[in-house]
Amino acid sequence: MDHAAHDDGHHTPHAHQHEQEPGTSWRTAARATLHCLTGCAIGEVLGLVIGTAAGLHNGTTVVLSIALAFVFGYALTMRGVLRAGVPVRQALKVALAADTVSIAVMELIDNTVMVGVPGAMDAGLSQWLFWASLALSLALAFVLTTPVNRWMIGRGRGHAVVHAHH
Repeated sequence: MDHAAHDDGHHTPHAHQHEQEPGTSWRTAARATLHCLTGCAIGEVLGLVIGTAAGLHNGTTVVLSIALAFVFGYALTMRGVLRAGVPVRQALKVALAADTVSIAVMELIDNTVMVGVPGAMDAGLSQWLFWASLALSLALAFVLTTPVNRWMIGRGRGHAVVHAHH
């Protein structure tokens, strides 16, 4: 999702950031969470599918899915920041500042659910238990990470950092 879609007519980072403080809307937080969840979900699903299909140990599969979730989460944020003309090194710093906490919370929730649902990690890709558990894990990650993002954005952190570059 392009962060420019969040633009409400303000063209200065200063004006947009002040709008976010201290009463950040749930809508803004949900949009930031959905953006972050998109990258996390791509990486999470890819990691779980690769690990399950390859018959990797559950621990290895979880590590793979977490690593890919961070890679894809950061990549989606960097894409929009790079489009705004920010150099790669600075775009990476923005992505790290914007997404690290959000992705970490989502991954903690995602993987806790996947490991916690009996048989989910051992289910094959053709079994509904695998996909139902994954869908539940992503839904819970969204619901539980949105308040975290709202709190961070309201303090000028998290996805508020990205908005300074649009």
